[in-house]
Amino acid sequence: MQATFIRHLPTEWNKKTWLQGRRDIGIPPITEHLQQKIAHSRRYLKELFPFDTVLASTLTRSQQTAQIYGFKWETEALLDELDFGPFEGLPKEKLQETFGKQWIDRPRELILGESMDHFEQRIILFLEKYKEFNNILVFGHGAWIRAAISYCKFGDINQMNKIIFQNNDYITLPIQTEERSKRGG
Repeated sequence: MQATFIRHLPTEWNKKTWLQGRRDIGIPPITEHLQQKIAHSRRYLKELFPFDTVLASTLTRSQQTAQIYGFKWETEALLDELDFGPFEGLPKEKLQETFGKQWIDRPRELILGESMDHFEQRIILFLEKYKEFNNILVFGHGAWIRAAISYCKFGDINQMNKIIFQNNDYITLPIQTEERSKRGG
């Protein structure tokens, strides 16, 4: 399977570096500068056509991004962003101050609004559910996509916070289902 992930367009909370998690924050009006970046990303996506399916989380910002990109999508709850619990609505630095190196080196051990182990299991379930597809497009969230990249490249999510993935960034990953089955939880 090949999966292309696009992180949702920036919200006002992204601009303030506030953690959104499960908060359903929408996309503000698109600037001309952002419109140019979207056009660049669309050219990249054209090279990958056709997609077997296009997916977005249940959160408005990912669905609005899919719509702005001109795609019809199916909603997939497994793609919902990490539940940051009491850190939602706070600057990302507060979470980093609280957990320090553990947030960077061993996030899988943490429990926020949901356990990071549960979060990793959602990613595994997603990859298993869509393993029969050849080429999918996913509109999602920062922590979720970073965790999926970490899982696919390293076998767990512990590298997720060493990965930088900005709003409107995209990445295409080849996903080998046999390797996942051996690692999978």
